[in-house]
Amino acid sequence: MQAAFAMTPGLQHRFFDDDLLDQLGGLVDLEPDVVLQTFDEPVVADVEVLVTSWGCPSLDDRALESMPRLRAIVHAAGSVKHLVGPAVWERELRVTSAAAVNAWPVAEFTLAAILWAGKNVLPLTERFRVDRTAPDLTTDVGIPGNHRTTVGVLGASATGRALLALLAPFDLDVRLADPTIGATEATALGARLVDLDELFASSRVVSVHAPLLPETRHLVDRRLLALMPDGATLVNTARGAVVDHDALRDELVDGRLHAILDVTEPEPLPADDPLWTLPNVTLTPHVAGSLGGELLLLGRAAVEEVRALVEGRPPLRPVTRAALTTSA
Repeated sequence: MQAAFAMTPGLQHRFFDDDLLDQLGGLVDLEPDVVLQTFDEPVVADVEVLVTSWGCPSLDDRALESMPRLRAIVHAAGSVKHLVGPAVWERELRVTSAAAVNAWPVAEFTLAAILWAGKNVLPLTERFRVDRTAPDLTTDVGIPGNHRTTVGVLGASATGRALLALLAPFDLDVRLADPTIGATEATALGARLVDLDELFASSRVVSVHAPLLPETRHLVDRRLLALMPDGATLVNTARGAVVDHDALRDELVDGRLHAILDVTEPEPLPADDPLWTLPNVTLTPHVAGSLGGELLLLGRAAVEEVRALVEGRPPLRPVTRAALTTSA
């Protein structure tokens, strides 16, 4: 079975170390140093399995016409929305994604953000840097701590679910808002199901894990942000456009809320945006997802999918056309 990489050149060696390349080479015919950057080359006519990741060209009608033998798209990353078009589904190609694997580093990053937010670590660090002032336990009553703090999780996505699992050992009051699940399932996930208003009004930390869909664009709007208690923290590791950044900026400039933002709208923010310099805002450069050695987890997931295909088994992490209407 002929396979090929299609991604930003060089990434294949970040996702697949020597061991994973040996495993992949034992399953399919693959040139590890060759990466397709277009689908106009004659070699693509024989490709049956495309191992893709960030930087892969769009798989539109023309691309698929050049690969008549293509059977499977194995995506060693998260969302495939930018990658697959209608022709992929019309040809009933097998599509898999490592989104559920990539969810875990995001959830780990978010867990750290939530625990730091509970102790106001980031704004207190900035204050300590500027005037060397340590917290005074008799006067700094705005530090909630993490014991029995209410944490709101917006969205039972793959990352939201991974985060709920990581939150389980901590003595927190965890609440979840997601219209696609019921109270029983939320309880099984370790949270109490509430509506959006209660989630924002009752939580000291709200973590955003909703996919960006037409109906979720600016879901976190001015009204919901106004419900958050004074001193509460918004954490966003999902997509910047799920939050109305004009409304969020007003709350942050006012100093009423805190924010830890790994994603923004736009991304990055303009150089003159006040969020760059506010002491109650922490901006990180979209690093919550897989980095460094974590990329090997995505490569391993791709190898597992190729093995399942070669052995005639169902995909482990399939992507369907219907699922893309409610997922990232």
